[in-house]
Amino acid sequence: MTIDDMVVVGAGLAGLRAAEAARKTGFAGSITMIGAEPHLPYDRPPLSKAYLDPLESGQQPASTTFRPARTLREELGVDLALGTAVTGLDTGAKQVHLGERAIGYDALVIATGADARSLPGSAGLAGVHALRTLDDAIAVRAALDAGARTVVIGAGFIGSEVASGARKRGLEVTVLESMPTPLVRAIGELMGPRCASLHEKNGADLRCGVTVTGLLGQGKVEAVRLSDGSAIPADLVVVGIGAVPATGWLTGSGLTIDNGVVCDSTLWAGVDGVYAAGDVARWHNDLFDRSMRLEHWTSAAEQGTIAARNALNPAAAQAYRTVPYFWSDWYDSRIQFVGVPTADEVTVVDGDFDRDGRCVALYREGDRLAGVLTVNGQSVIMKYRGLLMRRAGWADALAFAETRRAARTG
Repeated sequence: MTIDDMVVVGAGLAGLRAAEAARKTGFAGSITMIGAEPHLPYDRPPLSKAYLDPLESGQQPASTTFRPARTLREELGVDLALGTAVTGLDTGAKQVHLGERAIGYDALVIATGADARSLPGSAGLAGVHALRTLDDAIAVRAALDAGARTVVIGAGFIGSEVASGARKRGLEVTVLESMPTPLVRAIGELMGPRCASLHEKNGADLRCGVTVTGLLGQGKVEAVRLSDGSAIPADLVVVGIGAVPATGWLTGSGLTIDNGVVCDSTLWAGVDGVYAAGDVARWHNDLFDRSMRLEHWTSAAEQGTIAARNALNPAAAQAYRTVPYFWSDWYDSRIQFVGVPTADEVTVVDGDFDRDGRCVALYREGDRLAGVLTVNGQSVIMKYRGLLMRRAGWADALAFAETRRAARTG
């Protein structure tokens, strides 16, 4: 079958990489990129990191836009449809619907990402924000610059990065976490509390096992009410309680939706010509022999590339195998993780987090290395990712760690 028209739904990192990969393969047909936001494709991780850092008077945060419009339109030949939300997909007719408008495709890459979860009762209340989009980041940054009393709901990575931005300005900030132990799903019960201790060390008030029952204020948030009846004054509330894949527009499409668009190992969504990439895709990762949906920068970039190549040449489709990787900047520390956090054992093999603010922890699953967490271990994390790519055994990982530790300590 000849492929003349490719449509990419989603104008984020995965969507951009899909368009770039299509051109690199020599695809000369039309590429239409549809994005719900009015902005050109931009980089999301800095929005909760460097974008929130305090600046000297008169300075502006660096732009996070990946490519200017001219590059996208003239060099990549992409027809941009921004500020336009998709409303449906007809896989039989091979059409994407935008209200009354329909765009036909031969190959489709779904890269609509995920939407931030909202707090019930927060709609229409000024001063309450998620931190998922550029517009969110602009609003949060303005509030921090104005000296807002800040409450963060959720002690995950984005919420913790917001807390860091507040403390860098000397602002009081309270971080509320409903779980008794923070970051359990992301990095496990042993290392979660250790990383969370960075809040206390940097003057933030972290409260775990706390339930938020509502927000107080008339038109603008004034306080956060807790289950014990107390209230925390707030001018800014940042809700960081996770995200859900943006799949509502796919109702009735015939695709399998279960915590994302369900795909095989090649990112094929089970319907002719349709592939998925990025936060919205749940695919089988052969390297770990399990289904995964990742909300990570690295996987979004890689999946966008693979999905486009496979969509344009399905007969030669390749499986996407990866070692998950993410990073987060808190205060003056960088937290990095590779692999998966499910583990039979977690062992700290280097560093002393409490003493020198750095550590390396290995995660064992069966007799295999499953994951690695580093705090301020930028020089070693990718070496461990290489071990995971090679399916290194636990004994080999411990031996490697000892060699690294010995070399570092002399």
